[in-house]
Amino acid sequence: MQTDFLQLAGQRILVMGVANRKSVAYHIGALLQEVGAEVIYTVRSEARRASTEKLLSPAQVLVCDVEHQDQIDRLARDLAADGQRLDGLVHSIAFGDYTAGPQPFHETSRAQLQRAFDISCFSLVAVSNALKDLFSPRASVVTISISTTRMASESYGFMAPVKAALDSSLAFLAKSFSRFSEVRFNAVAPGLLKTSASAGIPGYVDAYLFAEQATLRRRAIETAEVAATAAFLLSPRASGINTQRLVVDAGMEVNYFDQQIVSGFLASGLDSQPGPPEGQ
Repeated sequence: MQTDFLQLAGQRILVMGVANRKSVAYHIGALLQEVGAEVIYTVRSEARRASTEKLLSPAQVLVCDVEHQDQIDRLARDLAADGQRLDGLVHSIAFGDYTAGPQPFHETSRAQLQRAFDISCFSLVAVSNALKDLFSPRASVVTISISTTRMASESYGFMAPVKAALDSSLAFLAKSFSRFSEVRFNAVAPGLLKTSASAGIPGYVDAYLFAEQATLRRRAIETAEVAATAAFLLSPRASGINTQRLVVDAGMEVNYFDQQIVSGFLASGLDSQPGPPEGQ
């Protein structure tokens, strides 16, 4: 009787992006450890390492702020020091500056977009390049995206185009790495989740409550479900999956015209909003 279906026992996997117990990265790492994988974590700062020390113990925790190439290079050196390979990488890192509050997309500043792209997207390219000689020949890289980048959520704003760039980079990374390895690059693309990071997005709570009702099961996506999908993609069982994004949204994308949602809209009186002036 086979008990290790995912074949992750003994695999060495780097998990980047833990902030606290609500983090997607934390849930992924915890599940990997449950199935016998060796997990190494990275956090953004020494202060974050101190705050997560008990949470992540006894796993090794390294510091790497991906905004700084020298820290990425140092991470690669630290991991190379013991001569062991990496069988997987979890990239669960994103940042968007919403301190200005909700604003139309066309008012996004150059600084906002560039920093969000650097941390949330380019970091995957930079880290993958730095670790390329440490990956085992059939390693798996998994990043965390969003369920759709085509839905123009005004509250999420500039982060959706950044996530679209992240999704696109999977194909280019996989193609580049195919010249010398079979390393796979995929994304888990969840619907709205309750995380500490999402709390900083203007209007997120209202969007989350709507998304919960829009799922076919009328129950929100749980972080544990995202973690399970990531574990599958990291495993040898997903060896044939490359450059893909697996959507985890409990069917939300097919359910926007659910009768209960439509009826609630009609009952709210929003259907009686005035239209354009006559003749236009």
